[in-house]
Amino acid sequence: MNYLDEFRDPATAKKITAAIKAITTQPWNIMEVCGGQTHSIIKYGIDQLLPDQINLIHGPGCPVCVTPLAYIDKALAIAVQPEVIFCSFGDMLRVPGSHHDLLSLKAQGADIRIVYSPLDALAIAKINPDKQVVFFGVGFETTAPTTALAAYQAKQQKLNNFSLLICHVRVPPVMQALLDSPANQVQGFLGAGHVCSIMGYHEYLPLSARYKIPVVITGFEPVDILHGLYLCIKQLEEKRYQVENEYRRVVKEQGNQPAQQLISQVFDVVNQSWRGLGEIAASGLALNADYADCNAELRFEVAAINTQEPAACRSGEVLQGLIKPAQCAEFGTTCTPEHPLGATMVSSEGACAAYYRYRRHQHV
Repeated sequence: MNYLDEFRDPATAKKITAAIKAITTQPWNIMEVCGGQTHSIIKYGIDQLLPDQINLIHGPGCPVCVTPLAYIDKALAIAVQPEVIFCSFGDMLRVPGSHHDLLSLKAQGADIRIVYSPLDALAIAKINPDKQVVFFGVGFETTAPTTALAAYQAKQQKLNNFSLLICHVRVPPVMQALLDSPANQVQGFLGAGHVCSIMGYHEYLPLSARYKIPVVITGFEPVDILHGLYLCIKQLEEKRYQVENEYRRVVKEQGNQPAQQLISQVFDVVNQSWRGLGEIAASGLALNADYADCNAELRFEVAAINTQEPAACRSGEVLQGLIKPAQCAEFGTTCTPEHPLGATMVSSEGACAAYYRYRRHQHV
């Protein structure tokens, strides 16, 4: 606890906040890419400690939130099959599809189980040979290695009753897409520490150089985030544009190379649709031809499902940082965690969920 408390120390946070105020001479828009960072910022009121010139933009860093509605509908179509045990992380169960969510199907009798790892789903497949066990693989590069490991082990063990519905996405391409957008307001990034713990940060070096934008890799505790903001603002004020690693206790430039090799062995890099952002080149991971036998989209013939996003939900604008959650007219009224319009209200890393939990009684 002493080690954790060090990064939540109020005195240290106060000193860094004073240092930020001392160096800030003009407005800056900084995006935190990670939904975990967003929740820490709102929970601890970090944005409210900063100078008025500093605007924190909440980015598309929640993997549940950016999963397209079509994939939720694919999951629902598979989960209702009588021979299926459908396994998922808990965050996905409340995400609304076109007509239902996984939790409501579970209440109606579908065999839907919350697991904490795709390897848990693999174990379920071993003890249920008469069932088709499907794992819903969602997430950034952080969770992709364990999904890849499950696919690899299933192939090695010849488990023909195990398959994966994959919607893994990659962070650097979406950062580039945001910077290329005509509506872009981002002048600096706080990079996602857990993604970089796997992939390193070498992919961000050409991005920073090309767009002349600082990228500071940081963690999730208040002191981490404040220190990352200080480094980012200092670069902006000095007209420097580099990748800095604030999260050195966890992240190395080259990342976890065995995990990267496993990802490369099992997945191909593909174009991928993101909820609210559309298709982004080279931003997804899909099972390669060697692992086609455990591709649930092919096994259950749901690949053709293509669903339009609901117009009432403005989560796409939230995910692009164009609006804050409380600026949506539906926030806290017709859209609540009990009756969500979109994933950003129900995911544990969603910006709308963070504002609802910590700020719904404030005028923000």
